[in-house]
Amino acid sequence: MRRTPRRTVAIALAAAALVLTGCAVESPTPAGTEGASGGAVSGELTVYAAASLSGAFDEIGDAFEQEKPDVRFTGVYDGSSTLVTQLLEGAPADVFASADEANMDKLEDAAVDPTLFASNTLVIAVPTGNPGGVKTLDDLADVTTVLCAPEVPCGAASATLLSNAGVTVEAASLEQNVTAVLTKVAASEADAGLVYATDVIGRDDVEAIVPDGADEVVNHYPIAALSEASNSAGAEEFVAFVLSDEGQRILADHGFGAP
Repeated sequence: MRRTPRRTVAIALAAAALVLTGCAVESPTPAGTEGASGGAVSGELTVYAAASLSGAFDEIGDAFEQEKPDVRFTGVYDGSSTLVTQLLEGAPADVFASADEANMDKLEDAAVDPTLFASNTLVIAVPTGNPGGVKTLDDLADVTTVLCAPEVPCGAASATLLSNAGVTVEAASLEQNVTAVLTKVAASEADAGLVYATDVIGRDDVEAIVPDGADEVVNHYPIAALSEASNSAGAEEFVAFVLSDEGQRILADHGFGAP
């Protein structure tokens, strides 16, 4: 019990000596380190996530900021393959959430312990009123259809779904993320497109048709903190939040399935 006051006095004397000699010591707190309250995280947190996660992750980001008020969340959304390319080229990010495991695997050691956190399936999206009269996957071969590019998770899943059904589609365009597919369908620039079930929830400008075999083509979503994260503590906390009951509830509200 006598050590603490002696150490305190010693520190105080050392501090006084620095002041008297005109020395100044700066101790900046790195982004993502413990805050003054102990155990708290702070700073900017940049999360790269698949386009299909934008609505859910914006809500998760808001909830995370409420729990960690010293953290500022920024979500960057695009096709998983596009985000991986950016990350491999050195784009600054703390967390990556992919719409499939294949794109996460491309990061290799740059992704720290990827963990599955959600799942998704495909639907046929058509403009409200279904002007093309689309009912099944077979109909996609006879109308103007847009798809995700094959390197994008929704594109790989679409190719598998169509192949399983024995359907060949000459796409009017191949988009780099699922949001672009949905945008063209909603604007009636296409009669149909394959998107995730989560993308059409709550929208009145498109309708969804669940095709046969959709339940056999499931995308599993992994998330990981990045080894080069500037806010490593915040990244670990965010991943944990996504996996928590609250994070999983938000994902379920947006239509995502269990991992």
